[in-house]
Amino acid sequence: MLLDTYGRVATDLRVSLTDRCNLRCTYCMPEEGLKWLAKPELLTDDEIVRLVRVAVTMLGVEEVRFTGGEPLLRPGLVGIVERCAALEPRPKLSLTTNGIGLERTAEALRAAGLDRVNVSLDTLDPEVFQRMTRRRRHADVLAGLAAARAAGLSPVKVNAVLMPGLNETEAPDLLSWAVEHAYELRFIEQMPLDAQHGWRREGMITAGDILASLRTRFSLTPEGEDSRGSAPAERWIVDGGPHRVGVIASVTRPFCRTCDRTRLTADGQVRTCLFAREESDLRGALRAGADDTEIARLWKAAMWGKKAGSGLDDPSFLQPDRPMSAIGG
Repeated sequence: MLLDTYGRVATDLRVSLTDRCNLRCTYCMPEEGLKWLAKPELLTDDEIVRLVRVAVTMLGVEEVRFTGGEPLLRPGLVGIVERCAALEPRPKLSLTTNGIGLERTAEALRAAGLDRVNVSLDTLDPEVFQRMTRRRRHADVLAGLAAARAAGLSPVKVNAVLMPGLNETEAPDLLSWAVEHAYELRFIEQMPLDAQHGWRREGMITAGDILASLRTRFSLTPEGEDSRGSAPAERWIVDGGPHRVGVIASVTRPFCRTCDRTRLTADGQVRTCLFAREESDLRGALRAGADDTEIARLWKAAMWGKKAGSGLDDPSFLQPDRPMSAIGG
């Protein structure tokens, strides 16, 4: 198992398939984009499947989430999903995506074995969407969401980040829309993972701000810690149920003590935390001929050194050198 010195066991693997993205979200990367990883630096499809197999069959991983960048830009995505779904024991498989391209791929992904999706959508206003993402693709995201629901990739979760001066008043409207369409909405506090290193704690929209805004229109009942488990989102029952809304408060209400995640970057580095400044290289070991037992040993050693928390509350906190698109959300 992937155990750390604080007794936490990682059973949830996040796999970044690419650092590339077809949006330019203001809280993630600059308008001109970034210098992308060269193809030889990326893990191949076979290497990804092998590492997932090691994680599932030798290290106790039970859930695998494919991320990016934008994972739908990975040409071999459907095949990767299909091969991971064939593993024994079979892991739960999900995908975090911006939704662009999901309309044409949802059915194929479901047939390959994908269980569900998380789709990022921060606003219901196409003009605000263009300002936040620097692209006019709002209708494509809505179409992708509908296609995911129709394909049975449920529950379809929608991730939203609220930004001052852009969409900070939209929380009640987003929840009303999500309830109407049977999507599970989750608000995520903006995190210090932007490539520009422009994040500032002062002025950010906090979990408290979000909940106060939602309560102007809805009755929210805490679901409770017993139901939450190791999930990053605190959830509330909306107007007595059955719908729920979640808030991931990574900055103001960190959940590090129950974290069960291990992360694999698109270039084969193990990350123990989104905010870690250290990585452990598995790609090099793979390409040097290491067998599965050695790969598992290296992975366990990396996770053993996981820190107690993210360090966000420490005045000396330094933002990771690599942005969200390279790390994998």
